Amino acid sequence: MTKEFLLQNFNNITDLPLNNRVVMAPMTRSRANNKGNVPTDDLHGVYYEQRASAGLIITEGSQVSERAVGYINTPGIYSKQQVEGWKKVTKRVHAKGGKIFIQLWHVGRISHPDFHDGELPLAPSALNANETVYTPEGEKNTVTPKAMTKDDINQTIEDIKNAAVNAIKAGFDGVEIHSSNGYLFHQFFNKTSNVREDEYGGSIENRARFFFEVLDAVKEAIPEKKIGVRFNPSLHGIFGMELDEETIPTFEYIMKKLNDYKLAYVHLSEPFNDVSDVEYAVENIAEHFRPIYNGTIIINAGFNQKSANKVIEEGNADLVAFGKPFISNPDLVERFDRNQDLADWNQDTFYTPGKEGYTDYPKLEVNKQ
Repeated sequence: MTKEFLLQNFNNITDLPLNNRVVMAPMTRSRANNKGNVPTDDLHGVYYEQRASAGLIITEGSQVSERAVGYINTPGIYSKQQVEGWKKVTKRVHAKGGKIFIQLWHVGRISHPDFHDGELPLAPSALNANETVYTPEGEKNTVTPKAMTKDDINQTIEDIKNAAVNAIKAGFDGVEIHSSNGYLFHQFFNKTSNVREDEYGGSIENRARFFFEVLDAVKEAIPEKKIGVRFNPSLHGIFGMELDEETIPTFEYIMKKLNDYKLAYVHLSEPFNDVSDVEYAVENIAEHFRPIYNGTIIINAGFNQKSANKVIEEGNADLVAFGKPFISNPDLVERFDRNQDLADWNQDTFYTPGKEGYTDYPKLEVNKQ
């Protein structure tokens, strides 16, 4: 049987020893269905507490400002009420011995005027993602966004910096900057979504500039060792993203430059879909980027217990993040430890309000009764 690398502790995230190498991946769950998009103790608190045996929890994406939102009922981290709500969550997780980062989120053009009092969403360029979004009025097509001015960019940098400060006030062990999955940072990275002609467009260095300006601003406010970042280099045909000849070289440039920082980790995703026939795509992300980046790597997307142990054993990642298995298995770590079967999830309740499909999945001990 494969040695259980997943269940070993991990001490390379500075000052944050983890009980194991199993990470709970960030997943939108749309349970903040209240006026202020505030996380609540009886829902979010219970949900994350149930999963505190993970080596590290990364919360669902939480918008850094009202301008950052693009999904209904998602929590934020910009208001006093939201900070107070998250304090209850982190207190529960820490009481169980868990560690928890919050994912800082700005969706960019993957939004709709319905969320912004009729104003256009912000993006690097006025290019429609041609996707659909679910607004308070139902599912709608995305629109052509507003190309961000320098003032918009500066304000967004300040918003993300403030959100990071709020996160530490709320008791989080750190933050993950969501630079992935077709959202705002990713839109700056890719030539198919960024056609700017100023210092934020054109060359690879320019298209990465916004990300590094944000990173530098955040590390002025909180320690670098409390900052993680997330990327999805081979995302193609999803969230309006299209690969081109400079996509992978852009992420290679970013990863090399990140060696100059002392981050908590870099969180990478394997391709979400089959890219074997896609020109310029990299199929094995962990294997490709491990030689480039010297720090801690978390890898996710499609792993099971066996393949997760294998990627760690081969040295291509240090920790593995699991998404959907954590939805229906709050005791995922314990199930791995006992080599028990995993419970199936109900996709119909992924984004619905209330406890059903959220905090009512039983743990193994309950299943045995």
